[in-house]
This record gives sequence, C-alpha cells and structure tokens, in this order.
Amino acid sequence: MTTKGKNILIVDDDIDFLMQAKICVEQAGYSVTTAESQKEGEEQIENRKPDLAIFDLMMEKDDSGFILSYKLKKKYPDVPVIIATAVTSETGMIFGINNQEGNEWIKADKYLDKNLRPDQLKREIAKLLG
Repeated sequence: MTTKGKNILIVDDDIDFLMQAKICVEQAGYSVTTAESQKEGEEQIENRKPDLAIFDLMMEKDDSGFILSYKLKKKYPDVPVIIATAVTSETGMIFGINNQEGNEWIKADKYLDKNLRPDQLKREIAKLLG
C-alpha cells in the first residue's frame, strides 16, 4: 500500500503526545494535520477530508473524542477513526468498541491505549487504510 498523498488528522490536547504521534505518522510516509482541541478538530473536519483520524478521548470535554468521531463519521462515513486515550490508566474505566452497543455509540473503528509503541500505531493505521 502506498502512503503517498494520504493525510492523517490527529487531534489531542496533550502536546507531547500530539508531536510524538505526528513524527511517528510522518515517518511512516503520511502527511499529518494536527489540532489541539475539539474545536480546532471540528474546524479541520469542516475544511478537509482526512484519510484517517486519530482523536484523543478527553480534551475540553470528557467525551470530546467521541463527539469528533461522530461528526467525522456523519460527514465522511468511510474515514477510519482511531480513539487513542489514557482514560483507562487515569480513571480505571474500561470501555471499547468490541460490542454492538459500544460500536454504535462510539463511532470509531479502533480504540487504542496511548502507551502504544510507534510500530503498533503504524501497523494499526496501515490496517485501517489497507
């Protein structure tokens, strides 16, 4: 699969994670657009269709990532969405998209914990775009 011309949207209010993810995804050959808040993410969704999106779950609201995922899927149903979050390690809450109810509500294609390795992130992106 070629990565040329593929754009990944990454939205996260954790600047360290945002920059690390950006570097990782660019090293895999993709172009990257970033946003640091739900509001900026919504503006990016309105202005340009990404080939894939990675959203943090908790930003200015506890469900910012879910809201972004819902809005992106409503406008571009074919665009894969990854929710990358540290919510489990921060709160102990465990959730996912492995059941029908969660999948219908979350509107994401993949749920990843933020402590993933760069090769894992690259592999998940390639699977979703493959």
